[in-house]
Amino acid sequence: MDGEAGDVMVTSANRKRSVVTGSARKMKDNAADWHNLMMRWNKLNEDGFNVAEKIVNIRLSQSDQQLLVGESSSSSSAAPAGGAAELEDECCKLQDVVNKMVAVVTKMECLMTSQRGIQDLEEFQFGPEGRKVPQFHTWNTKQFERTCGSLCDAFRSELRLKQTILEEVGHTVTSDLSVVLLSCWLHQPFNPPQTRRALEALLLETGHRPL
Repeated sequence: MDGEAGDVMVTSANRKRSVVTGSARKMKDNAADWHNLMMRWNKLNEDGFNVAEKIVNIRLSQSDQQLLVGESSSSSSAAPAGGAAELEDECCKLQDVVNKMVAVVTKMECLMTSQRGIQDLEEFQFGPEGRKVPQFHTWNTKQFERTCGSLCDAFRSELRLKQTILEEVGHTVTSDLSVVLLSCWLHQPFNPPQTRRALEALLLETGHRPL
């Protein structure tokens, strides 16, 4: 896939000029794809947070209106109907964001499958210990697989959390729980700073970052 806005811009033209071939070329391309997918995820996370925040505000507003039913049934009858339509629209937007996140994680899993295939090929060619000389700087193929595996696991877990928040946020009427859901979406507990560092190490090892 071509590069998106971010720290690393990788295009088809850049890849054609690459001097690496074979498995090394594939691993370098995979590293670029990891970067691009993570940048895509970060943009979706930001978009999703903005939508989730709107959903929370609508739900809390509806809850306040419902408290006034006993005082003014005529004024409360029209407002929730409009709010319900707006709430449904925002929930559909959040569903769309999560669907796109599913697509990102699916592509990440394909990269993981590709990396395992490279390792299996090298074990077939060179034995259980794999290649003696590193493809790039210092990492062997198993280190690439471990790093890609940790990235994939982090985003799978984060996706499950996003799906849970999607199910709950439209039904939440307490401010405390709403804050918790928004905080979990924004700060991504299953995607800690170590994930970004793992990506940076992958980019350094494959030459996308200068040493």
